Amino acid sequence: MNPAISPVTLDELAVLSQRASTVIERLRERVFAPGTQKQLDLLFNVRTAAEMVGRSEKAIRDAEADGRLPEPTKDAATNRRNGYTLAEVNRMREVFGTMPHRAPEDAPLVMAVQNFKGGVGKSTVVVHLAQYFALKGYRVCVIDSDSQASTTAVFGLNPDVDVDEEEDTLYPFLQHGGPKSLHYALRATYWPGIALIPANLGLYDAEYEFAARMARDPTFILDRLREGVASIADQFDIILLDPPPALGMLSLSVLRAANALLIPAPPNNIDFASTAHFLKMMESTLAELARHGGAREYSFVKILTSKMNDQKSAHQAIKRMMDAVFPQDMLNAALKDSAEIDNATANLMTVYELTGPATRTETHKRCRAYLDAVGREVELLIRKTWPSHHRQLRKEGLL
Repeated sequence: MNPAISPVTLDELAVLSQRASTVIERLRERVFAPGTQKQLDLLFNVRTAAEMVGRSEKAIRDAEADGRLPEPTKDAATNRRNGYTLAEVNRMREVFGTMPHRAPEDAPLVMAVQNFKGGVGKSTVVVHLAQYFALKGYRVCVIDSDSQASTTAVFGLNPDVDVDEEEDTLYPFLQHGGPKSLHYALRATYWPGIALIPANLGLYDAEYEFAARMARDPTFILDRLREGVASIADQFDIILLDPPPALGMLSLSVLRAANALLIPAPPNNIDFASTAHFLKMMESTLAELARHGGAREYSFVKILTSKMNDQKSAHQAIKRMMDAVFPQDMLNAALKDSAEIDNATANLMTVYELTGPATRTETHKRCRAYLDAVGREVELLIRKTWPSHHRQLRKEGLL
């Protein structure tokens, strides 16, 4: 006869929590080793650099020869070029006038990658889109407003050590009497062209404080983040917002701050139902918010199929249903489920920053193709919101 199951006491829960903390600490010690700083090891040969810049290899070599560009560094043994960093590629773009920046009169694109359900790939989409745009030469800001701080960690910051909730996150700005702008929280990252406003667990506590103040001053709470984004927007082409995966005050603030929405939705019954529920809640929530602070409009609202597995017939069936139900609202590109993303994430990296032999596998090439397809489609949507890009888009046959 099996003995009766004993109740779990608070002391035993404390032991379990301590063991979990020990595991997390060991993982972080491996990823955030003392004295190390994350860096971007990507190098591009002259052919790839020419494609990225939109000029010929000869044009690059001529610019180096006449002093408009610095001489490339070379391997001492072989006298071959070492390759160009992303910063050097961006320098070429500046010299040749091919930076893709919006015109000053164009509105910055502020896009929330949002779904009230967790586990849909939200942070994965944010970091890969940010890096895709940076590779293209755009000025990007990522605002992490999720207390889990996954995006912050991928960009090389230990949320528990490197981020002070009282000084480095959104928290001070969202308080009454806080800073006038979000400049205090902006951090350069190891990716040229990407700035980050980090997050940590302190933002979770902020939810309760903001909810308590909501009844007294709803307009301040809901529009404060929008005002903060506006205070730094002139420095960037694209601002990506990574909100918490729940319907809370920070999520509502993100909905009010954004002027475009991207909704990741895996093609399975539970996640698709949650996405449908999210859309319904978003409609009623935005209508209610409009009563307090005025209606908000979005340049575009698109659904991205995420974690798609072509080998699963159920995924294919639900994807066909999603395309039928939302014919104008789905991105054509889908973010496929890939071990490459999982393996990179395990080391707090992205597919875009992998180097060496790992990038020559078929798995990597397929995954990179999926990510590039999503990035190109979102990039086109963004460029269509900028009048200064319309002439070039028509020339490219895209408008």
